[in-house]
Amino acid sequence: MSDYTSDLSHAARYGNEIVTAGQPSEAQLQAAAREGVRTVINLRPAGEFNEYDEAAAVAAAGMTYLVIPVAGPDDINAGNAKQLDDALDGGTPALVHCASSNRVGALMAYRARYLHNEPAESALQIGLDTGLNPSSPLLGAMRDKLGVTN
Repeated sequence: MSDYTSDLSHAARYGNEIVTAGQPSEAQLQAAAREGVRTVINLRPAGEFNEYDEAAAVAAAGMTYLVIPVAGPDDINAGNAKQLDDALDGGTPALVHCASSNRVGALMAYRARYLHNEPAESALQIGLDTGLNPSSPLLGAMRDKLGVTN
């Protein structure tokens, strides 16, 4: 996959086939499709973003679209982590986004800890590497959810 990520806000790569980011524009979605992205996973709940019809833009670009609504810490849970894991299993290359990538990093950390058996500290680092903002109140909630003790 080529680097279509240079203009995406808070873009980070997780492995070779997953990119996490903040909200992409229609042009950025088209660029992602041209570079081979197959799946776009939006973690923003309904009503949070109305600038354009993202589902239609993704479909028009020939990619699969999935919404896993994550409004806050309560939505960082086993069910949503499983949905994300299932979508990424065979749905890559993928672009996973929310508004800023903060919730993406949190859900990636939860997924790493509870579905991929990463130690708590390693899972938290995966979250930070994929967009969890260390200045966000979500960090404290994730430390608790992951069982990080220090």
